[in-house]
Amino acid sequence: MKRIAVLTGAGVSAESGLGTYRDNGGLWDKYDPMVVASAEGWRRNPGLVLDFYNMQREKLACTEPNSAHLDIAALEKDWQVTVITQNVDNLHERAGSGNVIHLHGEVTKVRPERGRYEESFSESEVIDVGYSRVNLGDKSPKGVQLRPHIVFFGESVPKMEAAAKAVSEADIVLIVGTSLQVYPAASLYMYASPDARIYIIDPAEVPVRDAHIEHIRDKATSGMKTFLSLLGEI
Repeated sequence: MKRIAVLTGAGVSAESGLGTYRDNGGLWDKYDPMVVASAEGWRRNPGLVLDFYNMQREKLACTEPNSAHLDIAALEKDWQVTVITQNVDNLHERAGSGNVIHLHGEVTKVRPERGRYEESFSESEVIDVGYSRVNLGDKSPKGVQLRPHIVFFGESVPKMEAAAKAVSEADIVLIVGTSLQVYPAASLYMYASPDARIYIIDPAEVPVRDAHIEHIRDKATSGMKTFLSLLGEI
Protein backbone atom coordinates (compact mmCIF):
# COMPACT_ATOMS: atom_id res chain seq x y z
CA MET A 1 0.00 0.00 0.00
CA LYS A 2 1.37 3.42 -0.97
CA ARG A 3 1.99 6.06 1.67
CA ILE A 4 0.80 9.62 2.22
CA ALA A 5 2.27 11.95 4.82
CA VAL A 6 -0.14 14.77 5.64
CA LEU A 7 1.32 17.86 7.31
CA THR A 8 -1.37 20.05 8.85
CA GLY A 9 -1.50 23.39 10.60
CA ALA A 10 -3.99 25.80 12.12
CA GLY A 11 -5.77 26.38 8.80
CA VAL A 12 -7.31 22.90 8.98
CA SER A 13 -9.01 23.57 12.31
CA ALA A 14 -9.86 27.21 11.59
CA GLU A 15 -12.95 26.15 9.64
CA SER A 16 -14.16 24.30 12.72
CA GLY A 17 -14.03 27.60 14.60
CA LEU A 18 -10.69 27.25 16.35
CA GLY A 19 -8.62 30.41 16.09
CA THR A 20 -5.35 30.38 14.18
CA TYR A 21 -2.25 31.70 15.90
CA ARG A 22 -0.31 33.91 13.50
CA ASP A 23 -2.98 35.31 11.16
CA ASN A 24 -4.44 38.76 11.69
CA GLY A 25 -6.80 38.48 14.65
CA GLY A 26 -5.21 35.18 15.68
CA LEU A 27 -4.43 34.08 19.20
CA TRP A 28 -0.99 35.68 19.21
CA ASP A 29 -2.61 39.04 18.50
CA LYS A 30 -4.61 38.60 21.72
CA TYR A 31 -2.07 36.83 23.93
CA ASP A 32 1.67 37.20 24.13
CA PRO A 33 3.05 33.74 23.32
CA MET A 34 6.10 34.43 25.46
CA VAL A 35 3.77 34.87 28.44
CA VAL A 36 1.29 32.01 27.92
CA ALA A 37 3.14 29.50 25.73
CA SER A 38 6.85 29.62 26.54
CA ALA A 39 9.07 27.75 28.95
CA GLU A 40 9.98 31.05 30.58
CA GLY A 41 6.31 32.05 30.84
CA TRP A 42 5.55 28.79 32.61
CA ARG A 43 8.31 29.36 35.14
CA ARG A 44 7.16 32.93 35.81
CA ASN A 45 3.40 32.41 36.04
CA PRO A 46 2.26 28.77 35.75
CA GLY A 47 -1.26 29.64 36.90
CA LEU A 48 -1.75 31.99 33.95
CA VAL A 49 -0.43 29.37 31.51
CA LEU A 50 -2.76 26.73 32.97
CA ASP A 51 -5.71 29.10 32.58
CA PHE A 52 -4.80 29.75 28.93
CA TYR A 53 -4.87 26.05 28.12
CA ASN A 54 -7.97 25.51 30.24
CA MET A 55 -9.61 28.03 27.93
CA GLN A 56 -8.36 26.12 24.87
CA ARG A 57 -9.83 22.85 26.19
CA GLU A 58 -13.14 24.51 26.95
CA LYS A 59 -13.32 25.80 23.38
CA LEU A 60 -12.29 22.45 21.92
CA ALA A 61 -15.05 20.65 23.85
CA CYS A 62 -17.61 22.59 21.77
CA THR A 63 -15.81 22.10 18.45
CA GLU A 64 -16.35 19.41 15.81
CA PRO A 65 -14.10 18.13 13.01
CA ASN A 66 -14.84 19.63 9.60
CA SER A 67 -14.89 18.00 6.17
CA ALA A 68 -11.14 18.52 5.71
CA HIS A 69 -10.45 16.42 8.82
CA LEU A 70 -12.92 13.81 7.58
CA ASP A 71 -11.44 13.70 4.07
CA ILE A 72 -7.93 13.29 5.48
CA ALA A 73 -9.15 10.41 7.66
CA ALA A 74 -10.89 8.81 4.66
CA LEU A 75 -7.58 8.54 2.82
CA GLU A 76 -6.83 5.55 5.06
CA LYS A 77 -9.23 3.43 2.97
CA ASP A 78 -6.70 3.25 0.14
CA TRP A 79 -3.44 4.60 1.53
CA GLN A 80 -1.13 4.17 4.48
CA VAL A 81 -1.50 7.59 6.07
CA THR A 82 0.55 9.41 8.68
CA VAL A 83 -0.88 12.74 9.84
CA ILE A 84 1.78 15.08 11.20
CA THR A 85 0.13 18.07 12.79
CA GLN A 86 1.27 21.28 14.39
CA ASN A 87 -2.18 21.54 15.96
CA VAL A 88 -2.69 20.65 19.61
CA ASP A 89 -6.39 19.82 19.22
CA ASN A 90 -7.78 16.30 18.81
CA LEU A 91 -9.93 16.89 15.72
CA HIS A 92 -7.93 14.55 13.47
CA GLU A 93 -8.46 11.70 15.91
CA ARG A 94 -12.13 12.52 16.32
CA ALA A 95 -12.50 12.51 12.53
CA GLY A 96 -11.09 8.98 12.43
CA SER A 97 -7.38 9.37 11.66
CA GLY A 98 -5.57 6.46 13.26
CA ASN A 99 -1.93 7.52 13.03
CA VAL A 100 -1.36 11.09 14.20
CA ILE A 101 1.96 12.64 15.24
CA HIS A 102 1.44 15.79 17.33
CA LEU A 103 4.58 17.86 16.89
CA HIS A 104 3.61 20.53 19.39
CA GLY A 105 1.80 18.41 21.96
CA GLU A 106 -1.85 17.86 22.85
CA VAL A 107 -4.04 20.27 24.76
CA THR A 108 -6.18 17.49 26.25
CA LYS A 109 -3.15 16.02 28.02
CA VAL A 110 -0.84 17.03 30.86
CA ARG A 111 2.37 15.73 32.40
CA PRO A 112 4.53 16.40 35.48
CA GLU A 113 6.78 19.43 35.19
CA ARG A 114 10.51 18.79 34.98
CA GLY A 115 12.14 22.09 35.89
CA ARG A 116 14.34 23.53 33.14
CA TYR A 117 14.60 20.36 31.05
CA GLU A 118 11.01 19.83 29.99
CA GLU A 119 11.83 17.56 27.06
CA SER A 120 13.04 14.89 29.52
CA PHE A 121 9.77 13.10 30.17
CA SER A 122 8.37 9.64 29.66
CA GLU A 123 5.24 9.01 27.60
CA SER A 124 4.02 6.84 30.48
CA GLU A 125 3.74 10.00 32.60
CA VAL A 126 1.36 11.73 30.19
CA ILE A 127 -2.21 11.97 31.52
CA ASP A 128 -5.29 12.45 29.33
CA VAL A 129 -7.53 14.93 31.15
CA GLY A 130 -9.97 15.39 28.27
CA TYR A 131 -11.64 18.78 28.61
CA SER A 132 -11.24 19.13 32.38
CA ARG A 133 -9.59 22.09 34.04
CA VAL A 134 -6.10 21.76 35.47
CA ASN A 135 -5.09 24.18 38.21
CA LEU A 136 -2.15 25.04 40.40
CA GLY A 137 -1.97 22.34 43.06
CA ASP A 138 -3.12 19.58 40.72
CA LYS A 139 -0.34 17.01 40.92
CA SER A 140 0.79 13.74 39.40
CA PRO A 141 0.56 10.47 41.37
CA LYS A 142 4.10 11.20 42.57
CA GLY A 143 3.15 14.64 43.88
CA VAL A 144 4.55 16.82 41.07
CA GLN A 145 2.68 19.82 39.64
CA LEU A 146 1.02 19.04 36.32
CA ARG A 147 1.80 21.18 33.28
CA PRO A 148 0.25 21.24 29.78
CA HIS A 149 1.52 18.49 27.47
CA ILE A 150 2.57 21.22 25.04
CA VAL A 151 5.89 21.99 23.39
CA PHE A 152 6.45 25.50 24.69
CA PHE A 153 8.50 28.09 22.85
CA GLY A 154 12.07 27.49 24.00
CA GLU A 155 11.68 23.69 24.14
CA SER A 156 12.75 21.05 21.65
CA VAL A 157 10.29 19.15 19.44
CA PRO A 158 10.74 15.52 20.52
CA LYS A 159 8.74 13.95 17.65
CA MET A 160 10.61 15.60 14.78
CA GLU A 161 12.62 12.46 14.03
CA ALA A 162 9.51 10.29 13.68
CA ALA A 163 7.85 12.94 11.52
CA ALA A 164 10.87 13.29 9.22
CA LYS A 165 10.98 9.51 8.79
CA ALA A 166 7.30 9.42 7.79
CA VAL A 167 7.83 12.17 5.21
CA SER A 168 10.93 10.51 3.77
CA GLU A 169 9.02 7.26 3.22
CA ALA A 170 5.93 8.86 1.64
CA ASP A 171 4.92 8.59 -2.01
CA ILE A 172 2.83 11.75 -1.61
CA VAL A 173 3.33 14.62 0.83
CA LEU A 174 0.23 16.74 1.41
CA ILE A 175 0.54 20.04 3.28
CA VAL A 176 -2.73 21.55 4.49
CA GLY A 177 -3.42 24.80 6.30
CA THR A 178 0.07 25.77 7.40
CA SER A 179 2.04 28.87 6.47
CA LEU A 180 5.36 26.96 6.66
CA GLN A 181 6.76 29.70 8.88
CA VAL A 182 7.13 27.79 12.16
CA TYR A 183 10.38 25.87 12.44
CA PRO A 184 11.43 23.12 12.67
CA ALA A 185 8.04 21.88 11.38
CA ALA A 186 8.29 24.10 8.30
CA SER A 187 11.32 22.16 7.11
CA LEU A 188 9.65 18.76 7.14
CA TYR A 189 8.65 18.71 3.46
CA MET A 190 12.35 18.94 2.60
CA TYR A 191 12.75 15.35 3.81
CA ALA A 192 10.53 14.10 0.99
CA SER A 193 11.97 11.66 -1.50
CA PRO A 194 12.93 13.20 -4.89
CA ASP A 195 10.26 10.94 -6.41
CA ALA A 196 7.50 12.03 -4.04
CA ARG A 197 4.71 14.29 -5.24
CA ILE A 198 4.10 17.30 -3.00
CA TYR A 199 0.85 19.26 -2.76
CA ILE A 200 0.13 22.36 -0.66
CA ILE A 201 -3.41 23.47 0.17
CA ASP A 202 -3.50 27.05 1.41
CA PRO A 203 -5.31 30.16 0.14
CA ALA A 204 -2.28 32.38 0.72
CA GLU A 205 1.11 32.49 -0.92
CA VAL A 206 3.39 29.92 0.70
CA PRO A 207 7.14 30.58 0.93
CA VAL A 208 8.17 27.50 -1.06
CA ARG A 209 10.13 27.77 -4.28
CA ASP A 210 10.07 24.37 -5.94
CA ALA A 211 8.75 23.64 -9.40
CA HIS A 212 7.54 20.13 -8.57
CA ILE A 213 5.29 21.29 -5.71
CA GLU A 214 1.67 21.85 -6.71
CA HIS A 215 -0.08 24.67 -4.83
CA ILE A 216 -3.88 24.41 -4.49
CA ARG A 217 -4.78 27.96 -3.49
CA ASP A 218 -7.89 27.29 -1.46
CA LYS A 219 -9.06 26.82 2.11
CA ALA A 220 -8.71 23.40 3.67
CA THR A 221 -12.24 22.04 3.17
CA SER A 222 -12.68 22.83 -0.51
CA GLY A 223 -8.97 22.38 -1.21
CA MET A 224 -9.19 18.80 0.03
CA LYS A 225 -11.98 18.13 -2.48
CA THR A 226 -9.68 19.36 -5.25
CA PHE A 227 -6.85 17.22 -3.97
CA LEU A 228 -9.05 14.12 -3.86
CA SER A 229 -10.05 14.68 -7.48
CA LEU A 230 -6.39 14.95 -8.46
CA LEU A 231 -5.57 11.86 -6.42
CA GLY A 232 -8.13 9.92 -8.42
CA GLU A 233 -6.16 10.71 -11.57
CA ILE A 234 -2.81 9.47 -10.22
